[in-house]
Amino acid sequence: MSLFFKKLSPLMQRRLANFRANRRGLYAFWIFLVLFFLTLGAEFIANDKPLLVHVNGHYFAPIFVNYPETTFGGEFATETRYRDPYLKNLIKEKGGWIIWPLVPFSYNTINYDLTVPAPSPPSTENWLGTDDQGRDVLARVIYGFRISVLFGLTLTLFSSIVGVAAGAVQGYFGGLTDLVMQRVMEVWGGMPVLYLLIIMASLVQPNFWWLLTLMLLFSWMSLVHVVRAEFLRARNLDYVRAAKALGARDSVIMFKHVLPNAMVATLTYLPFVLNQSITTLTALDFLGFGLPPGSPSLGELLNQGKNNLQAPWLGLSAFGILALMLTLLIFIGEAVRDGFDPRKIREEKK
Repeated sequence: MSLFFKKLSPLMQRRLANFRANRRGLYAFWIFLVLFFLTLGAEFIANDKPLLVHVNGHYFAPIFVNYPETTFGGEFATETRYRDPYLKNLIKEKGGWIIWPLVPFSYNTINYDLTVPAPSPPSTENWLGTDDQGRDVLARVIYGFRISVLFGLTLTLFSSIVGVAAGAVQGYFGGLTDLVMQRVMEVWGGMPVLYLLIIMASLVQPNFWWLLTLMLLFSWMSLVHVVRAEFLRARNLDYVRAAKALGARDSVIMFKHVLPNAMVATLTYLPFVLNQSITTLTALDFLGFGLPPGSPSLGELLNQGKNNLQAPWLGLSAFGILALMLTLLIFIGEAVRDGFDPRKIREEKK
């Protein structure tokens, strides 16, 4: 790590040092990374399929391969239900064993062995209880965290590409181009985004990519003003005039010379754009206009908590993971802002 740090330019070394000096943001960054990479392998943590099965001297990995029940001595050629007591006893009688994930439930697994009506309170079997359909809350929280972060990261990436390109064109060319695009953005930005998303989502059944496309129509504007201001400031600087005098094309000047300087201010906004993307997805899921029914959604879990006030573990679980996720992202954003703050770099030079 230290060798990689030494290979960076002195400016990047100062920025990383400023980022690491913000202890709260640094710890939040590592906690978020750990949670994110753990949930990327959610199938190995929460699943109704075993990690490994050993029967008659053979090893099976149901988490990767779908085995018929006849493989383990059952009667049907359909996919094996490993939680079936009959199959468990069958494997045990043959001297076999099963290794289960830490949480033996997937996000859509219904626990039919509940001793109380669903939603059931936390127990040794369901650590955070079950929802109103008998599904394990902890498993849905793990999968919901993953899909929320992946959705937010994907939306942030695409909206940043569109927003940076639009802001670069506005700021670099200015004049009539800037005037027309500003008026278009004022009209487009004045629309009630959430209501329009609800209307569009009610016309068709949205999936992950369809919902991503709908939200991209409006989320790209969050970075335009920052990039535009940087390009307006830089387009009359000496190095830009020199590049024009040497005959460099506008596209080369924009994206090779001006954009790297403009990205300094843009990067500080990305954690907050990610935060906004996750919040919007949660709001749509809460209202029932988000991901398809049955998806592991934190907003849907919040809605269940609202509808089942007698089961406080539903709302508290969803609120807790959302509060943790958004707080970590805010702390990371503050640390990134400190890292790219030119005033801190000047203070170090003094």
